[in-house]
Amino acid sequence: MEFETVIGLEVHAQLRTETKIFCSCSAQFGAAPNSHTCPVCLGMPGVLPVLNRKVVDYALKMSLATHCRINGQCSFARKNYFYPDLPKGYQISQYSYPLAEHGWVDIELTTGRKRIGITRIHMEEDAGKLMHDEYSPVSLVDLNRTGVPLMEIVSEPDLRSPEEAAAYLKRLHEIVVYLEVCDGNMEEGSFRCDANVSLRPVGQAAFGIRAELKNMNSFRNVQRALEYEIKRQGYLLESGGQVVQETRLWDDSQAVTHSMRGKEDAHDYRYFPDPDLVPLVIDAGWIAAIESSQPELPLEKRERLVSLYQLSSYDAGVLTASRALADYFEETARLSGQPKLAANWVMGDLLRFLNEEKRDIKDTPVPPAALADLIKLIEAGTISGKMAKEIIDEMYKSGRFPEAIIAEKGLVQITDEATITGLIADIMAANPDQLAQYRSGKDKLFGFFVGQAMKATQGKANPQIINELLRKMLAP
Repeated sequence: MEFETVIGLEVHAQLRTETKIFCSCSAQFGAAPNSHTCPVCLGMPGVLPVLNRKVVDYALKMSLATHCRINGQCSFARKNYFYPDLPKGYQISQYSYPLAEHGWVDIELTTGRKRIGITRIHMEEDAGKLMHDEYSPVSLVDLNRTGVPLMEIVSEPDLRSPEEAAAYLKRLHEIVVYLEVCDGNMEEGSFRCDANVSLRPVGQAAFGIRAELKNMNSFRNVQRALEYEIKRQGYLLESGGQVVQETRLWDDSQAVTHSMRGKEDAHDYRYFPDPDLVPLVIDAGWIAAIESSQPELPLEKRERLVSLYQLSSYDAGVLTASRALADYFEETARLSGQPKLAANWVMGDLLRFLNEEKRDIKDTPVPPAALADLIKLIEAGTISGKMAKEIIDEMYKSGRFPEAIIAEKGLVQITDEATITGLIADIMAANPDQLAQYRSGKDKLFGFFVGQAMKATQGKANPQIINELLRKMLAP
């Protein structure tokens, strides 16, 4: 029997607020265990949560970016379950009345674009973190993460392959990073997802029994985990077995999923409205204020770069990998007036330097104005492309502008034809044998004369002028 894969993703993005969602504790990652806690996030009796407005602002940004319908009123609910890293015994989340619903994003596949529906976007608090001692049967609890603000983005079951799931996840990742509402760090857990996957016979409308996959901390692992799970479920169904509704953990070291626990349904969590938090009203003015501050999103930016600067889709994709990189390129293109050359220098030497040192474009010692000056000097014929390679290396090391480096190293290109003509005449006089052989038909010796001319000028002569003059002067 042939089966169709059905995948839905639940993506959790940690919002980049300084404090937690319902208290003033720091939300920063990496502090000593249990040092960012207070009676509110520890769930002490008698405390009251207070909603962080910035959390709502950030969730609204994402809702608008994904074409969701924003509800005029939403409310928080208590999601009840017991786990050692959940001090209150419940998680404050949203259920019946989420912030936003019915949105979509487009993903790019080798077969073209596909639209993936978004069921809902809601806000909630994170739980703590359990750390298991590998040498003794002991687990430690760090509650720093408890109360850190999360935005959950739930997709429709529109994904039909691991490749589509990875493309969708990457699209959401680039959007939250462009919006600057989440740092997107998957290793630290600030951007993570759970995947629901099931199989059904081709042509069947009803969904199959799903398994939920957890513990995937990279795009590659999401794809690998889904590939394994699809094979596992396919084998079960083909051999007459039955898929069990459960939560499974991805084991990266063995490239398999392991059963963790039975998967709960929504009613198992006994959701009910949180009596300590009043309904949240989102008026038109609030939405308009957020909408006016929205940046250009990556997909739209790529399309504009291709159209405006005649860049290839590949180049536009590289240059829009981050909002800061795209801004750097556009400023360099504007100042230099040479967008294609600006793209080449940014994607080539500059990104190579940054990648070698694992630095971000925000930390580059070469400002757009300096790179633009270098490009203008090349276009003016003041320096050659070869000289520019040496100069940009020094620019990156020292942070200086190209003019200062050129003056210090004497790297001005020789373009005076009379000077170059005299040099070529001297070279011809010094190499009569090679000259005779060239004029007798050994055309390959042309390169010898080019090399001699470049050597005589220490690489400073304009190669195009050298070639033109050599062809005239070497002719019989």
